[in-house]
Amino acid sequence: MKLTIEGLSVRYGTTQAIDALDVAAHPGEVLAVIGPNGSGKSSLVKAVAGLVKHDGVIRFDGSTVRPERIGYMPQDIGARAALTVLEAVLLGRLGRLGLRVRPDDLAAVEAVLGELDLMPLASRYLGELSGGQRQLVFLAQALASEPALLLLDEPISALDIRHQLEVMEIALSMTKSRDLTTLVILHDLNIAARFADRVLVMRSGRAVCCGRPEAVIDTAMVASVFGVEASLSIDPQGRLIVTPLRALAAA
Repeated sequence: MKLTIEGLSVRYGTTQAIDALDVAAHPGEVLAVIGPNGSGKSSLVKAVAGLVKHDGVIRFDGSTVRPERIGYMPQDIGARAALTVLEAVLLGRLGRLGLRVRPDDLAAVEAVLGELDLMPLASRYLGELSGGQRQLVFLAQALASEPALLLLDEPISALDIRHQLEVMEIALSMTKSRDLTTLVILHDLNIAARFADRVLVMRSGRAVCCGRPEAVIDTAMVASVFGVEASLSIDPQGRLIVTPLRALAAA
């Protein structure tokens, strides 16, 4: 599903969270959104998900009608610890529990659990899982509706480095194998450089630049957007590495 955003603006009272943003994302692509705190990243994802009022136009394969099944993984997941893994993922399929679970719903959920190697945990309660395991469950929940569009708001912010890699590798693999359009909010520039096909840089509610990681992430951008002096290098696999050196004095 091609996602096209034109002139997007979001306000919270007198605060302008996003101002006239234009961007597009394509099937089979991971578009990472980076920027300092308060730059409008989460507001962008919430606007696409239909959770906040906005001006401007959001098109889904050319239509302004928002599809019913969008895979959305919010930053703050108020999951109840009393839910089992199977029940939590079913929520992504049904919207709420208590409805009759059809065989195809259960089959779809079991397929996602299998793809993410979560079947051994299906009967476990969320409160019994590690943070990394819970994030994988919430990713499975977002995928359970078989969406064409996947929205991930800081999916790795509370994870250790191993689980960060695990979640991002699965998100990338699913994007490619299912031809998803994936929009992911990230703070780690190295993770963005490694896993994103393109990177959108935001500051103060506006788009600073958008393009392939190697074209967008440079020392000038890191200094001007994040206020950090950094050095860049390339690892043996040809991937960009950003090393922060020091915080720059505010202008």
